[in-house]
Amino acid sequence: MTAYCRLMDKLYLLCMGIAAVALLVMVTVIPIGIFARYVLNGALAWPEPVAIICMIIFTFIGAPVGLRAGTHICVSMVTDRLSAGGQRLALLLCNLLMLLTCLIILRASYNLCAAMWVQPLASLPDVTYGEIYLPIPVGTLFTLLFVVERLVCGEQTQRPVVILGGTH
Repeated sequence: MTAYCRLMDKLYLLCMGIAAVALLVMVTVIPIGIFARYVLNGALAWPEPVAIICMIIFTFIGAPVGLRAGTHICVSMVTDRLSAGGQRLALLLCNLLMLLTCLIILRASYNLCAAMWVQPLASLPDVTYGEIYLPIPVGTLFTLLFVVERLVCGEQTQRPVVILGGTH
């Protein structure tokens, strides 16, 4: 399973890079739209849909990073009071429920993309809604791969690549 964890390290860094670029583009595009509207008195059609696309990418490609790093929101008031065995059981149950959730979202988001694949955006006619929603099943698949890693190899929050975002 060491090879699988190393592959997940590469996927982790890829997701982190994609999410960072999407965030950077989003925070660049929004001020351009504001400047064009209020300073130049001419609203541009493309900044809002580009920002929405970036938000979808940032959210669904960035979420697996948070899951693997253990930085996602967690309420542990009950599990902290459990015995060590109870905590292990709760973690297993959590991971299995996460696996199930990923499978449900993967199927639903795939169906959404397939249904919307040919419907173009009015403001960006070369882009379809199906393409905009594509990061949802892709990000869900990445999350699923990280959940499988957690089930088979355990928590990965202490891996050097996760702690520092580095490659060593």
